[in-house]
Amino acid sequence: MPPSDVPQDIYDPAYVKGVFDRCSGKYIAFSYVCSMGFTERWRRQCVAMLDLPDGPVSGYDLMAGTGEAWPHLLERFPQVDSIVAVDISSGMHKRAVERLHAMRAEKIEFIEDDVLESRLPADSADFVLSTFGIKTFDRSQHARLAALTARVLKPGGQFAYIEASDPKGWILRPLYLLHLKFVLPLVERLFLQGARDFSMIGTYSTNFGDARGFAEDLAAQGLEVEFRRFFFGCASGVCGRKPAGD
Repeated sequence: MPPSDVPQDIYDPAYVKGVFDRCSGKYIAFSYVCSMGFTERWRRQCVAMLDLPDGPVSGYDLMAGTGEAWPHLLERFPQVDSIVAVDISSGMHKRAVERLHAMRAEKIEFIEDDVLESRLPADSADFVLSTFGIKTFDRSQHARLAALTARVLKPGGQFAYIEASDPKGWILRPLYLLHLKFVLPLVERLFLQGARDFSMIGTYSTNFGDARGFAEDLAAQGLEVEFRRFFFGCASGVCGRKPAGD
């Protein structure tokens, strides 16, 4: 559970922005070490859910964070001509810009914005990608994100989302929840001296459950959707496409 002084609406965009602004400086190292490297593995698997056509393609990385998905995307699909990355956190924005290598900078544009309020043009993307961002939305916000996904994709365009999840039914689930709810906050208190922001990542993940509900939201928008589980359900994802006839 979140700390007692956490406001009731932890999904308010201003609150989410504050959490990730404050922890942005150490987010990369913390997420990698405390996930035992699984975050990088799941990012690769998220990218692998796409099957992009040959020839120049462009798209969006939503809730892009510090841009850890970009190397995997550009390595697997060198035909990607441009990526527009959207994130609400100015701290994450700064870290992402710092991480842009010269060989990638010309391909990536960063927009600092609340993705649900963004004015991304309709039928403008060959793909939509997002890694570890949808847990910071509640169910009504998931429906809005699904509508945005359907709107911005070109006919035939593809999407892939992945998120840390609650592995219900897994025999080792109690140990996983212990890691999220007690180990992560302990690491933060002992080594990061943070404002209990990293512990909120565990709260968001357990509240999220898995991506089944989001898959239903995407299907309700007329998208072709497949739900997938990774590592016994510790992560879940959705992928699919906008029908070419739309």
